Amino acid sequence: MKKILLLSDTHSFIDAQILKYVKLADEVWHVGDIGLIEVADSIKELKPFRAVYGNIDDKTVRAEYPLDAKFIVEGVSVWMTHIGGYPDKYNQRIREELKANPPKLFISGHSHILKVQYDQKLNLLHMNPGAAGKHGFHKVRTMLRFEIEKGDIKNLEVIELETRV
Repeated sequence: MKKILLLSDTHSFIDAQILKYVKLADEVWHVGDIGLIEVADSIKELKPFRAVYGNIDDKTVRAEYPLDAKFIVEGVSVWMTHIGGYPDKYNQRIREELKANPPKLFISGHSHILKVQYDQKLNLLHMNPGAAGKHGFHKVRTMLRFEIEKGDIKNLEVIELETRV
């Protein structure tokens, strides 16, 4: 079993609230717009870390992390990309490949809107953890936490860090 912390859109911001949840996870996944590479480095010092770069990430982050990450954890195929869209509205760049070879779990960020939705057409679970950083229009900083065990995704939790004014 793996306990996963999923975050996105930190935009160069990390604080004790985020790090508290990092310490409780087995792995941390970041779905882009990391910002400063030091944000990723501070997480990597504590836990195994997987990430993709987002549209605001500079050449340093892009040199370290891919545009798309595809991997298998505990029997669950995962595809992470920053700008992925949602069921019935997937980004044009990935749409055909996603239809041809859908993962069990598709994760994207970018929108700053937390959403978990099952795509019945492609038989996959879509997750967007919202935004954990302070930059953007979102009112509440959010992340997701879940477990993966023997091919199952379970115990999904929404983590609300704070309401922004």
